[in-house]
Amino acid sequence: MGEINLISWNVNGIRAVDRKGFSDWFSSAKPDILCLQEIKAQVEQFPRKLKHIEGYHSYFNPAERKGYSGVVTYSTFKANEFHTRMGVDKFDHEGRFLRLDFDDFILLNLYWPNGGMGVDRLQYKLDFYDAFLDYTNNLRDEGNNLVICGDLNTAHKPIDIARPKENEKISGFMPIEREWIDKFLANGYVDTFRMFNQESEQYTWWSYRTRARDRNVGWRLDYFFVNDEFKDNVMDSYILSDVMGSDHCPIGLKIKI
Repeated sequence: MGEINLISWNVNGIRAVDRKGFSDWFSSAKPDILCLQEIKAQVEQFPRKLKHIEGYHSYFNPAERKGYSGVVTYSTFKANEFHTRMGVDKFDHEGRFLRLDFDDFILLNLYWPNGGMGVDRLQYKLDFYDAFLDYTNNLRDEGNNLVICGDLNTAHKPIDIARPKENEKISGFMPIEREWIDKFLANGYVDTFRMFNQESEQYTWWSYRTRARDRNVGWRLDYFFVNDEFKDNVMDSYILSDVMGSDHCPIGLKIKI
């Protein structure tokens, strides 16, 4: 395979972002693999030109509920196999998970739950986190290398959010959510962006409601992770903060195989 360029982006609606020039951006960016989250569409609702893109294989996992959640992965490499379920029933209906198996690594494209809709939803998010860690650890125990990407819906450290003190009791920066990321990394996973960039004010999401992007009052919610054994294959990890069209911006990863 050589060098592989991957991009991950929560588009906050594939039809909405398509009206804002998504196809032109995709044609220009030309990633080897593109992972999208929060597509908010069934496959039949996709713009026709985005169902089958020349040069790419398309893998979809929309939510059962229309207009909600959902993930899609476009890849110039055909996957040996793909999976749309983690195997835990309560998590496998919202279109949050897509696994593609390649020769040298397994790619996991995730839209992790938002915990901001109340106590029950926060617990659902934390349970999803734990189920996902069990899932990835089992894959690693089988000798697989993993590339994990998507909208984690949590900023890890104060450096990853513009106003940490004001948000400590808000889902997305609560101590219990951030502690799970600590646990995840302690299990042998790497936040690839921080391998290359230790600067503050590096964000991937800004609230539409307050025009926060204009002032860069943001959160870093989107990640590329790899397992420790694979980190030497990572060449670069970066944020594409100048790409518009969603309340999130894309993030990129370059790996060598």
